[in-house]
Amino acid sequence: MKHTLLLIVLTGLFFSCKPSIEIIDKPIIFDETRTQLTLDYLSERYGLEQKEPVIDPKMIVLHWTAIPTLDGSFDAFERPTLPSWRPDINGVSGLNVSSHFLIAQDGTIYRLMPEKTMGRHVIGLNHCALGVENVGGTEDTPLTEAQLKSNIRLVEYLSEKYNIEYLIGHHEYTNFEEHPLWLEKDEGYRTKKTDPGPNFMEKIRKATKNLNFKPVPNKPKTQ
Repeated sequence: MKHTLLLIVLTGLFFSCKPSIEIIDKPIIFDETRTQLTLDYLSERYGLEQKEPVIDPKMIVLHWTAIPTLDGSFDAFERPTLPSWRPDINGVSGLNVSSHFLIAQDGTIYRLMPEKTMGRHVIGLNHCALGVENVGGTEDTPLTEAQLKSNIRLVEYLSEKYNIEYLIGHHEYTNFEEHPLWLEKDEGYRTKKTDPGPNFMEKIRKATKNLNFKPVPNKPKTQ
């Protein structure tokens, strides 16, 4: 009886020590239009012919929105098609950008879409990448300590659910150009990214080193 009681107490302590996470569902519009545009993207950009726009998550990509408010950030992702203020990538696909998660400045985590559905958030790697956007990233609204903590817990949570091999910042995506996961067919389709920055990623990696992610490949040498 004493041994059983001790086991119950220890089990309770183990689970109570596991970090908790609260995720609020705040879905973007994912209608027939967005579904078809996503399937077209998978086919035209990656050569993947699929009946459903599903992914096999192998990496987590952290971003910032460069938009100071939660509402403004959500609005940027909500509609199925690209807004007129994104002519830089509209010629590639009319599919709007999106991310699986959005983290507010106070650390609240919102899930914008199903985790195993493709979102357009990182060139070349959308077919295998979970995207996490952070509100802010501007000079007046830098990323917060609360966001840092929520990113760490979300990375832990997703790594418990999926076979995640890589954790990267958006600014590191071109390091994968010669990697087997890279599927973008257009050699000229690249955009320069600085988010969420080396300092933020260093803190995240230090806190999640026990998850043993693979190192980000070295940037391919230019010919």
